[in-house]
Amino acid sequence: MLQVGADFLVYTVLGLDPHSRTGAALNFFIYDSVKIMLLLFGMIALIGVIRTYLPQEKIRKGLSNKKRSYAYAALFGAVTPFCSCSSIPIFIGFIRAGIPLGVTLTFLITSPLINEYLVVLMIGMMGVKITAAYVASGIAIGIISGAILGSMRLEKYLVSDLSQESPEQEAGFRDRFKARLVFGLNEAVTIVRKLWFWVLIGVGVGSLIHNFVPQESIHNVISRTGAFSVPLATLLGVPLYGSCAAIVPIAAALFQKGVPLGTALSFMMAIAALSLPEAIMLRRVMKLPLILIFFSVTTLAIILTGYLFNFLF
Repeated sequence: MLQVGADFLVYTVLGLDPHSRTGAALNFFIYDSVKIMLLLFGMIALIGVIRTYLPQEKIRKGLSNKKRSYAYAALFGAVTPFCSCSSIPIFIGFIRAGIPLGVTLTFLITSPLINEYLVVLMIGMMGVKITAAYVASGIAIGIISGAILGSMRLEKYLVSDLSQESPEQEAGFRDRFKARLVFGLNEAVTIVRKLWFWVLIGVGVGSLIHNFVPQESIHNVISRTGAFSVPLATLLGVPLYGSCAAIVPIAAALFQKGVPLGTALSFMMAIAALSLPEAIMLRRVMKLPLILIFFSVTTLAIILTGYLFNFLF
């Protein structure tokens, strides 16, 4: 239905040639923008309703359970719709609640790597199989990296006067489903309002890459880096910062143009989970050695995951 509407608008109303790069790029842009906006709104509203059934205090108690705490932290991070910077207030709250550092770092890694709108974007642009593998790898990165960091006893590198920030609590719903539904819809409206510009930018860049960048150029770049394409893509992504609404379409377009899947996803993971703004904000919570160790361990995990994806796919 959406594709038919996009075809009609671009090729009939605007009269563009279906075989031209301009027509194909505009069609790609319109179809994917509308599709992603609808998927984003519906999925975020659904997750918003689900989150009202998850009391924060019980979540914190679950994360303090050493036996399953890393898995709980990773799963909780996966259902929170936060970027790397937005996850920091909850990270601070966990630290102040006495939750082990390694567990809180698992959340800090997983939350920006996996969230409902990123999953929706990936399903729409890369398919269910790749998305499922990405989600599994993101959770694994969070758990393994958090466990490694937790075993290193790095608490001495935490800044003593942590901020008093804490995450918002979804309280007062009781058993009223209508109130929960309104909360979910309001959250969807709020997040989509913040993301719509990044969606358009991301899809726009993706459409240009998809239709205008010669595949030969992509292959030439990859052939020059060879086995080093994954670490290069990861290291290029670490200093950058962007919404997944912008980076997923770019990663999808690069993959469709011949860039190995693991290389494209490593670039996307690095931008999502590690960024310069995040490092600056964390400096108020962590001393420099802990920030460097945290970034190094996570970067290495992303590189290894990229190689694994290239091998499997």
